[in-house]
Amino acid sequence: MKRIFSIILLLIFTQCSNLNKTKVDTYSSSMNEDIKLLGNILEQFAGEKGTPSGELMVKIGNHFLGTPYIANTLEIEGHERLIINLREMDCTTFTENCLALVKTIKSNKPGTSQFIGELTKIRYRNSKIKGYPSRLHYTTDWIFDNQQKNLLQNVTKEIAEIPYIKTIDFMSSHPDSYRHLKNNRNYVEEIAIIEKEITHRQHYFIPKEKVFVLEDYLKDGDIVGLTTNIEGLDVSHMGILTRYNNRIHMLHASLAAKKVILSEETLEEYLNNRKSLTGIIVARPL
Repeated sequence: MKRIFSIILLLIFTQCSNLNKTKVDTYSSSMNEDIKLLGNILEQFAGEKGTPSGELMVKIGNHFLGTPYIANTLEIEGHERLIINLREMDCTTFTENCLALVKTIKSNKPGTSQFIGELTKIRYRNSKIKGYPSRLHYTTDWIFDNQQKNLLQNVTKEIAEIPYIKTIDFMSSHPDSYRHLKNNRNYVEEIAIIEKEITHRQHYFIPKEKVFVLEDYLKDGDIVGLTTNIEGLDVSHMGILTRYNNRIHMLHASLAAKKVILSEETLEEYLNNRKSLTGIIVARPL
């Protein structure tokens, strides 16, 4: 009986995902709970359509405070599907969910279908799910692609015109670390091509020693990627910036705290207290 109920929920959820007559292959490990949570959030923020995107990002981020941190929430068995999970998050899915909810709330038809469409657009290259390599795995690529879609603007260069030069190849160099790469050579080759494209783009960052001086240029709701000295990797963490006690802090899904938190450390302190972090990249929701 439980299996039949789950199948019925799956059919309902798939039918709800029909956006512009294009069905999106979706998956949720607890569909009824995710649908309920989504409905509650959309109802709670129904009057916020006119709220600036940055302010709304912070409000929704605060709504998720205490939500459990779970790593690799998108890495499930089987073919690539849109994973819906509002019950537990990692740093990337926390940021994506908040942005997708902002876009949904500010749309003309806020609802399940709209949310699915927005999340698909944000998470996948050219808004299309075409296998594992079509997901925007690298943060700099995620920002680049979503800027092309007019969902956000990379404001890093405007704040500090400091080149961020790095060879991006972590995934293709460590295929055994990724469930969908270790046994699929074709995927590794596709990812390697994408990595070369990312490497050849002109990137900018704000070094952590300059964050305090440039803090006034950062705004509530800015999406931040924390750059890293890990070889082959551009960004190792993501979050949402907010001003608290006149200093910039970060709302994020924290591995250390095992939940979504507002960091007690200022952004400057957070960066300086972690040797692997080198600075930030900033994207502003439109």
